[in-house]
Amino acid sequence: MRVTPMAISDVLLLEPRVFGDERGFFLESYNQEAFAQAAGRNVTFVQDNHSKSSRGVLRGLHYQIEQPQAKLVRVTEGEVFDVAVDIRRSSSTFGQWVGAHLSAKNFQQLWIPEGFAHGFLVLSESAEFLYKTNNYYAPEHERCICWDDAELAIDWPYEGIPNLSDKDLQGVSLKAAELFP
Repeated sequence: MRVTPMAISDVLLLEPRVFGDERGFFLESYNQEAFAQAAGRNVTFVQDNHSKSSRGVLRGLHYQIEQPQAKLVRVTEGEVFDVAVDIRRSSSTFGQWVGAHLSAKNFQQLWIPEGFAHGFLVLSESAEFLYKTNNYYAPEHERCICWDDAELAIDWPYEGIPNLSDKDLQGVSLKAAELFP
């Protein structure tokens, strides 16, 4: 597995070795020992999630203020633009974001530790998005920062207004958000 730190070095782009021939391909999508070495810590994943969305759907920017979740995300169908925003006030990269194009074709995964808001935008006709979390979903602790916050200035590769859920339409600005210390 190739590991590339993003501009915010706590976020990692992971690329597994893919073995392919005329019959198809094989890859190891997760190996606990290799992942612990890449992340620099042991992580116990407790929940796997799988979503399918159509072109133009934007989900995020989500996080849990209590029971924070670290996520290992990947795409098994289609393509998304995936974003992690550092919302740790004590961090030297507070308020900065990183993004990566994840697709079924490039097999890349993104490791997003606790203390980040996360979101993705579907760029293909549809996309299936899988993610492992190290803590359980707790809706009472979920928060959302608006996708188009001017202070964050995320460069989403999309023209117009994306398709948002009612929950995501209620996202708040970074300045108004409940954040990590």
